[in-house]
Amino acid sequence: MTAPSPAALAKLTPVLTKRWLSPDAWRLDVYQQLDGYAALRKALSVAPDDLIQLVKDSGLRGRGGAGFPTGLKWGFIPQGDDKPHYLVVNADEGEPGTCKDLPLMMADPHSLIEGVIIASYAIRASRAFIYVRGEAVHAARRLRHAVAEAYEAGLLGEDILGSGFALDLVVHSGAGAYICGEETALLDSLEGFRGQPRLRPPFPATHGLYASPTVVNNVETIASVPYLVLGGAEWFRTMGTEKSPGPKIYSISGRVNQPGQYECGLGITLRELLELAGGMLPGHQLRYWTPGGSSTPLLTDEHLDVPMDFEGMMSAGTMLGTTAVQVFSDQDCPVYATYRWIEFYHHESCGKCTPCREGNYWMKQVLRRILAGEGTHEDLDTLLDACDNLLGRSFCALGDGATSPVTSSIKFFKQDYLDYIEGRKPPILKPPSELVGAH
Repeated sequence: MTAPSPAALAKLTPVLTKRWLSPDAWRLDVYQQLDGYAALRKALSVAPDDLIQLVKDSGLRGRGGAGFPTGLKWGFIPQGDDKPHYLVVNADEGEPGTCKDLPLMMADPHSLIEGVIIASYAIRASRAFIYVRGEAVHAARRLRHAVAEAYEAGLLGEDILGSGFALDLVVHSGAGAYICGEETALLDSLEGFRGQPRLRPPFPATHGLYASPTVVNNVETIASVPYLVLGGAEWFRTMGTEKSPGPKIYSISGRVNQPGQYECGLGITLRELLELAGGMLPGHQLRYWTPGGSSTPLLTDEHLDVPMDFEGMMSAGTMLGTTAVQVFSDQDCPVYATYRWIEFYHHESCGKCTPCREGNYWMKQVLRRILAGEGTHEDLDTLLDACDNLLGRSFCALGDGATSPVTSSIKFFKQDYLDYIEGRKPPILKPPSELVGAH
């Protein structure tokens, strides 16, 4: 392992992560010593519409995967409609390989809370929710403690900092369902129903939580707001690219020496990220990787220098997603990795729509048959046909995302499939017929 070069280290832009290593950074008194809630005081002194315009001017795009312009989403909320407005923070973070929101909530929960208050003020919401993934027990506890500190300090509740603005904030723990990362399924779960996606339109901007205007944003998106308010739109645009401005937390895991979170300007390349992460493990050579979790089509070692921003990833035939960079080497079988991902999607499908419910079940069976040495050439056509019936035909993006590892692995690694089918690779799994309870 070699130390990163000065050029690589210069790519680091610690903005959201700058407090993470400060002792007790999660405590209110420490947060306030480090510019905490200065942005809130500044935000409460300007008109809400001016804040929305600031976010529009900054070019901040959603950090949860879709990359939708945040200011535009806030601007969709109708004003003067005599309905309650809500802000919901999506802290479900279930995408395989993603680990950026949880450490942020653990190390710096007040930055999220401050962002929530500013965003709620901008959209005229008097009630906000942070929906935390059920398994994230420690993060939920730390958030609730931080919320209690904020109430005690007069930063939440009635007449915040003497501004006349009032906000109540609830931290809600889900039950550990990947589907609740989909914003409308999250809203149903928050209302006490089974977490299943809603048919759109109508959209959450007009018919969201409790059928009222609602903004749903990712943790990283909302936590960026205080820094944006303090620094301004021009400062924010000094990082990243013209169409994808600002810093981004990249979660890198897999066959690297130093997996973890690296905050860089959007547009960094995998080659530069690998250098920051200490390079590949000894004896391993990069073969394929995911730019944004398993819902994004795989890339290979030929894509080392593609900019990792929204446009760069799209030009390479994939998506930036949640920047969950999973790195696989020449010792990792792409067929087996695809099988494990489809197992996950089959397990997490809510079952509401037929394409996703049935498609993932049958793709899992076919992939297992191939890995058990019982596959046929027709199985590849079957997999691609199943993906064709899933993509764009499922109720939500879970079905679309499930096709990504299948189609991209067949595109780049068809020979690996054929090696199992034609007997050049030994079986590594039992066939479906030999599993307990098989019919």
